[in-house]
Order: sequence, then C-alpha cells, then structure tokens
Amino acid sequence: MAELNGKRLVLGITGGIAAYKAAELARLFVKDGADVHAVLTRSGAQFVTPATFQALTGKPAWSDLWDARMPDNMAHIDLSRGADAIVIAPASADFLAKLAHGLADDLLSTLCLARDCPLIVAPAMNRQMWDNPATRRNISQLLQDGVIVLGPASGDQACGETGMGRMLEAMELHDAVTGYFQPKVLAGRRVLLTAGPTFEALDPVRGLTNLSSGKMGFALARAVRDAGAEATLVCGPVVQPTPPGVARVDVLSAGEMRDAVLRHVRETDIFIAVAAVADYRPEQTAAQKIKKAAQPLILTLQPNPDILAEIAALPNPPFCVGFAAESENLDEYAQGKRTSKKLPLVVGNLMRHGLGGDDNTIVMFDNEGRHPLGPAPKIEIARGIVAHIGRMLTGNGRE
Repeated sequence: MAELNGKRLVLGITGGIAAYKAAELARLFVKDGADVHAVLTRSGAQFVTPATFQALTGKPAWSDLWDARMPDNMAHIDLSRGADAIVIAPASADFLAKLAHGLADDLLSTLCLARDCPLIVAPAMNRQMWDNPATRRNISQLLQDGVIVLGPASGDQACGETGMGRMLEAMELHDAVTGYFQPKVLAGRRVLLTAGPTFEALDPVRGLTNLSSGKMGFALARAVRDAGAEATLVCGPVVQPTPPGVARVDVLSAGEMRDAVLRHVRETDIFIAVAAVADYRPEQTAAQKIKKAAQPLILTLQPNPDILAEIAALPNPPFCVGFAAESENLDEYAQGKRTSKKLPLVVGNLMRHGLGGDDNTIVMFDNEGRHPLGPAPKIEIARGIVAHIGRMLTGNGRE
C-alpha cells in the first residue's frame, strides 16, 4: 500500500534537536510513494545535513535562496509549484513567528509565503517557549490563516525538562499527513466505535477473554478521523496506541463497555461495533484467587448484554455497523446477524484471515449484496469500509 503515491511534498527542516526525526519522516514519505523535496533552514542544517536528505529522498536538498542549481534562481517559486503540501517538521518557535507575521528572509520562509498549497507544521520547542504568550498568539494566528498544526506532544525534552513542546514522532506525522489527503466522506459526523476484547473476571487474577488485538477497531478509528468525523473509541484491554485526535475510553468488561456506549450514543451519528465482546460472563466472581484442586472446576456462565442489538433497537438509532468474525459459514452467519439485528451493514471475516494480525480479508454485507475487500493491511481495509459507509449514507439521503 502506498497512500502517498504520486504526492509531491516539500519537507522543511528548521533548527531544533527534533530535526533528527525529520530524516525518518522523509524515509516514511518516500517509502509510501511520495516525491519528497527537502528544504533546510540555516539553523536546521546545523542539526542534520542536506546530504542526509538527498540520500533519503533521491532528490537535491535545498537551503540557499540563491542556489544556482535552480536555473532561474526562483527556488522559492519553483519548489512550491505543483506541491501537494509543505510539511515543516520540526517547526521552531522562531519559524512559527516568521510564518505568523509573513516574514520571508530565507528559502523556506519565502516558499511558504509564495505557496499555493496547504501548509502543515509540527511544532518542536522547549515547554516554556511553547507556553510563552507570543508563541500562543502565533499559533492562534496560523490556525486562523488555515495552517494545519500537528502537535506538539508532552514528554521528555532535550533540555532535561518534561512538558508540552515535544515534536510528534515520525510515524505519527506520517499518519496525520496521509490522513489529510483522505476524502472527507464523513465530515461533520460523530462516530462511536468499540474495539478489542472484553475481560470477564473469574477472580482477582483470572478471567474469560479472547485473542482480539483491537487492531481493526483502531484502524477504523483512524480512518473515521481521516474521513473528517469526530471519533470516540471505547476499547477493552489492548496495547494499541490511540490515534491522535481520537477520544479514547478504556473499559474492561462487557458491562463496562455497554455503560460507556450508552453514555455516548445519544450524541452519535454512526455506531461501529468492532469489539469482540464476550458472549458470556461468570455468574459469580470470586473475591479471592480460586485455588487449584484435584476436582474439576465447574463454572456457571450467563449471557452478556448484546450491545449492538440494544443500540440498533433504540427509537432513533444511529447508523449501525456490526462485525461478524466467524470460523465457518461466513455468508450465512454474517447475513443472519444483519437480518436479526436489523443492521444496514455487517462486516464479516473468517478469523484465520484477520484475528490478531496486521492484514485482513473481509466481506461487507448490505441490502445490495456482498462486497469483498482484501487481503490488505487493516488501515486499507478500514478506509474501504469507511468509503462504503459514506456511499451508503449519501445513497440513503442521511445528510
């Protein structure tokens, strides 16, 4: 999968220790099919060299406004023309101030001023510089001007302090930039998702659960966000990183997941139930650890609530999407789930194709029939599902 295939990106590097991350970001952009042109400020070149980016991108790296390699000495014009976006990472406090006030005293600031493409910045600076009123005013002005600001994050800083100002990691920036280019088919929608397994306690240390990794649900949360929606993700016990811009609610049991869903569902336009919710829970949970004995241990289980069925049966339900992970008879069971719960869409897959892995193969079932997708990475599958939901909503007139 090459989500940035054919995209022309100008990658700007300003002065800051986070400049080392820009090298990895350039590599990720190129790996994803982008045509990358690096432009370094004078300070940026003190931390990383133009030769590094020339090697990573296979293109000349630029830093001098008067570079004679550009035949007409118009690098500030030529580099931005035809670019799909300019990405500044890291964007120092000084460079953000230049952008906010329209200053153009070097190649990078000049081409930003002369651009006719989107500008994306990833701030990186000391926490006190980030909190300074001047920086806050500059960020506010850039947002008003339509500049896309990614981050910063909170964490350890090169100065030895901890706080806001740390540049996002290269993969986070890559994902955010690829997301920017996705069609906004769910713009203005509010989407509630569930992901991962649930854990039904037998005693303080043991419980009933399953092998769901949550990867499909988290990929869908990212795809929903990239499609312009406001995403809230209710997830069971998983170790997946939360996609930036997605609200996360952590739960443990099916009962906790149901309660969390009911708290958010009235503000929801679309409900996507990806979680592998345990069908049963122990009738009783022991207060202390159950000790091993020679005799068989007999457990009495009772059904858990069917969260998806309950939401779909509301008087004015959101657009509900169910998931059916099966070991056999996929079409029969998935269609049966869609019919019995009166769902507009069910996404089915055989467990051997997706459970716990990075790829998946699915079939979407709706009133028009079956729509296979994959095999492909889960983020690509997620984007396909979101695109299908967008088409269904438009086709049904649910604007």
